[in-house]
Amino acid sequence: MRNIPSVDQLLSRVETAVLLKRYRRDYVVSLVRRVLADLRRELRDGDGMVEREVLLKRAVAELERAIAREGEPSLKRVINGTGVVLHTGLGRAPLPAAALEALQQAGENYCNLEFDLEEGKRGSRLSHIEGLVCSLSGAERAAVVNNNAAAVMLMLNSLARDREVIVSRGQLVEIGGSFRIPDVIVASGARICEVGTTNRTHLRDYRAAIGEQTAAVLVVHPSNYQVRGFTAGVGLDELSPLCRDARIPLIYDLGGGALVDLGEWNLPTEPVVGESLKRGADLVSFSGDKVLGGPQAGIIAGSRDLLQQIVENPMMRALRCDKLTLAALEATLRLYRLTPADMREAQPTLRMMGEEWERLETRGKRLLELLTEGVLCELQAELQRSQAQAGSGALPLEELPSLAVCLRPLGRSVETLARQLRLDREAVVGRIWRDSLLLDMRTVRDDEVEGIARALQRAVAEKI
Repeated sequence: MRNIPSVDQLLSRVETAVLLKRYRRDYVVSLVRRVLADLRRELRDGDGMVEREVLLKRAVAELERAIAREGEPSLKRVINGTGVVLHTGLGRAPLPAAALEALQQAGENYCNLEFDLEEGKRGSRLSHIEGLVCSLSGAERAAVVNNNAAAVMLMLNSLARDREVIVSRGQLVEIGGSFRIPDVIVASGARICEVGTTNRTHLRDYRAAIGEQTAAVLVVHPSNYQVRGFTAGVGLDELSPLCRDARIPLIYDLGGGALVDLGEWNLPTEPVVGESLKRGADLVSFSGDKVLGGPQAGIIAGSRDLLQQIVENPMMRALRCDKLTLAALEATLRLYRLTPADMREAQPTLRMMGEEWERLETRGKRLLELLTEGVLCELQAELQRSQAQAGSGALPLEELPSLAVCLRPLGRSVETLARQLRLDREAVVGRIWRDSLLLDMRTVRDDEVEGIARALQRAVAEKI
């Protein structure tokens, strides 16, 4: 233990001096202390004498490795082989090229975020997306905040603080990350008035609940579940006249947020924002990073008067989006002006969800062709039909027919192989199904196939 170098000895080395020219001294010193602490634990658990010079060289090498590791970003590119298109853990919607270009322009330059170039005075950051949302949905006004949960909380805080919000018991759902609709309502300052039962709610339930303390009716779209069988619900077209007569707003938490009919791309139907407004919703909120295919955002569309109250709420500033989100969202919304064919090519989310079988098959065969015979045998790799999903609450009961490369490794568990691929420099994430690891071709891009092949070859070469 006496042979372990001191902090000063390690800092005086030529190799460390090079690091000190590039990095702050306090940062390098903290890493030196960490390296020496690890070395001390290693020697304490071992046996035998290690010479001072050997320890010094080992400490220098460990310091350089620590610097290199810490230089790598924590948020890194991942190859999505799960078959879940809008995978929350993997960042949901990959952005279109137009959005990436807009991000770079806004990020590396000044921009007119809140500046009216024509008038030469202060402007509104909402102006960059409001006109687009209104033209695409038929809404009178629109606003955007940092996600849909924030949108719901802001609407309720603006319109129902210290008063009651009527909501069906069957719609008090839990969304991702154990985040629950009741929690959002309570955080908004409103009080929950539950009506109906888990599986059946009628118009008469809403009518009986409306009173002097009622501020709004909230309808939550079941975007991540469905109750089937002996059920009953109340549609927007039925609730709208009731709310209008009571002079209270009808708020629709749509969640996923399709701006156009997904049937244009032969996909299952999802509620469309514009149709929801036509059916009587006064306000509709939806996400930017789900089927819309843009950055994380919560968009509110609807009544001019109600939106005015919302944008004047002091919480709007706390929940507002920055220039990068607005730039990417604006570019994404502009794509919805294109024809369905051009839109699909420009929008990665729609393209993946509607990918033709032939493209999936070509991709899977290409991956197998890139693997050596030894790797193919070691992993027992073969093509297999699979079921992909939209994910993130979109099309909750719909599965997308897909094709996967199925791996059943010899000499190691499926979990071990999955971990090796996740920790590979390509960071390949697959889906374990029964005794196999599936790499679903629906969520893999053409330019990622070679990276997967390299990761598989390294995994087989790595000793267990």
